[in-house]
Amino acid sequence: MRNVQLIPLNEENSLVIASDNSGGIGIKGDDHVQVPYETVSYYSFRVAAMECIAAGGELVSVVLQNFCGNEAWEELVKGVKQGLSELGLSDVSITGSTESNFPLIQSALGTVVVGKQTVNQKLEIPNFGQVNLAVIGLPLVGNEVVEQEKQLVPLSVFLEVSKLNDVICWPVGSKGVFHELQQLFPNLELTEEMVESEVNIFKSSGPATCFIAAYQDQHTERLFNLAGNYMHSLKIKW
Repeated sequence: MRNVQLIPLNEENSLVIASDNSGGIGIKGDDHVQVPYETVSYYSFRVAAMECIAAGGELVSVVLQNFCGNEAWEELVKGVKQGLSELGLSDVSITGSTESNFPLIQSALGTVVVGKQTVNQKLEIPNFGQVNLAVIGLPLVGNEVVEQEKQLVPLSVFLEVSKLNDVICWPVGSKGVFHELQQLFPNLELTEEMVESEVNIFKSSGPATCFIAAYQDQHTERLFNLAGNYMHSLKIKW
C-alpha cells in the first residue's frame, strides 16, 4: 500500500489522503536549501499528488499547513497551482492555515492532498514474477532538484503512465529505489545483489523525482513513447 490513508465513503468510493512535509527549504537565512516558496510548495504538492494518483485517487482538494509566514502564502498557492496545471486540473480547491503568531527561523510546510478513489480499483501487480520494471526519472535530492531539473520526471508523464491499464506506478521517496522495491514486493526477500539498474538504487529521490513502473510486455512500446529519455533500466534477478 502507498503512503496514503483510505477512508470508505460508500460502496463505490473512498477518500484518498496523502501528505508531504518540507523543512529547512525556502528563503530564510537558516534554510539548508535556498529556493522561492513557489518552488517549495510545488515540490511538496508533487509528492503528495503522486502518492494520491498512485493509489488510484482523483484529486479534489489541497490543504497547506504554512509555517513560513503570512508573506509566503500567495507564493505557496502559486506553486500548487503550477502542479495542478501540469496535471490538467483547474477545479481543485486549495485551502489551509498559517502560523502567524510566532516566526520560525527556518521554513516549514505541510501539504495534504485529498482525492477520490473508485472502490475495488485494481492496484496489484499481476504475475509479478514475469513483470517488467523501469525507473522513470532520476533520484535527486536537495540542490540537485533545482540544478538537474531536466532529469526529474514531469508530473504530466507520471499521470499519463498511471493511466495505462495493468501498469503500476510507485513514486520513489527519500529512502530510495531499493526501499520502494521492498514495499512493492513485500513477500520477496530482496537483496542488493538481486537488483540491476542504471540508477543508484540507494540514493534519496527527494520530492519523488522518479518513480518505479511495473508493466507487462505489451505496454513496453507505449511506456517508452511516454517516458522517452526519462526511462532507465531496472531488473530483479528472480
